[in-house]
Amino acid sequence: MSARLRFGIFLAPFHAPGTNPTLALQRDLQLIEHLDALGYDEAWIGEHHSAGSEIIASPEIFIAAAAERTRHIRLGTGVVSLSYHNPLWVAERIVLLDHLTRGRVMLGVGPGALPTDAAMIGVAQADTRRLLEESLDVIMRLLTTEEPVTFKNERWDLREARLHLRPYSNPLFDIAVAAVASPSGPRLAGRYGVGLLSIGATTAAGFDALALHWDVMQERAAHHGTKVDRGKWRLVGLVHCAETKEQAYKDVEYGMEQWFRYFQSVAAFPQMAVPGNNVGEMIAFVNDSGFGAIGTPDMVTAQIERLMAQSNGGFGAYLMLAHEWANPEATRRNYDLIARYVMPRFQGQAHATIEAAERARSVRSDLAEQQAKAVEAMRAKYQAEVAAAE
Repeated sequence: MSARLRFGIFLAPFHAPGTNPTLALQRDLQLIEHLDALGYDEAWIGEHHSAGSEIIASPEIFIAAAAERTRHIRLGTGVVSLSYHNPLWVAERIVLLDHLTRGRVMLGVGPGALPTDAAMIGVAQADTRRLLEESLDVIMRLLTTEEPVTFKNERWDLREARLHLRPYSNPLFDIAVAAVASPSGPRLAGRYGVGLLSIGATTAAGFDALALHWDVMQERAAHHGTKVDRGKWRLVGLVHCAETKEQAYKDVEYGMEQWFRYFQSVAAFPQMAVPGNNVGEMIAFVNDSGFGAIGTPDMVTAQIERLMAQSNGGFGAYLMLAHEWANPEATRRNYDLIARYVMPRFQGQAHATIEAAERARSVRSDLAEQQAKAVEAMRAKYQAEVAAAE
């Protein structure tokens, strides 16, 4: 595991239907600006086309806008639903963003999470994972070689396709495959030696599968002669923190129930099944089941440590699933508290100042006494000089 754990967000996003979408999208951009100023490492932006809450249709367009407002944070597609798009155009767009961002872009891919998206373009759920595999194979060949690619299936017909721009990043920007509980994502990640986005890491099925995911990646990497890196394994989880547990509970009364209702009755995404009939039950489920952490920065720290243990060796980045459980001010405060008190514990910064304070505390009495004696000696010396001059 990398000595410095990276932090970021996975921004679907989630906005209550009926609210002003223009303002909601501006809040999303402002959030990424805020994270950039706080020193967060990454932000991954989703692609969805239905169901009314996850309203970013093109992560690439959103990234282009966010890149102009930020300086350091890396921006990834979280994810491009490859079954929806011609793979040649996906490769072309991400290479363009690689140049526009001077290497701050990352490519996250998946089959497509919302069945209501795929249904509108005639893609059957039974086909999405196969299309993901076929598309990613084409994309990897386009990005890593200059050989023309010819490929045809029922959706795409590529005839000696090649990129007319090579990537800006050398050798290549980060690429990651999404995974929830099944081995399909780790299989692909291992095959191509790319990263893994464990989106459902804290669901019951996802938590139990964490160590299995890494084992699958290693086995497939050995089979295909590639290498996988724990530093490119990103786990996604749910948190909200405030100065006190009571304040955090009060904060999430703002929008937590709407988020739960979305997964309970709107989004056909069974991997994110969440119980609860009221906010109190929902908070209890999140904290008691290990699904996330609602409370203090110490509780968020404990949640990350729990995931590290379950991963059986660690991972490279912890991404918070961005939500609007709290109002915008409390949401920004949550990320500020995590940057202040949680990130330093996993990035090699907290222990140095804590240990320095402890060393100073352990010798304070002796040094204070020596300092007092030194001051008294100088006072006596001065008084003697004055007396001698008289």
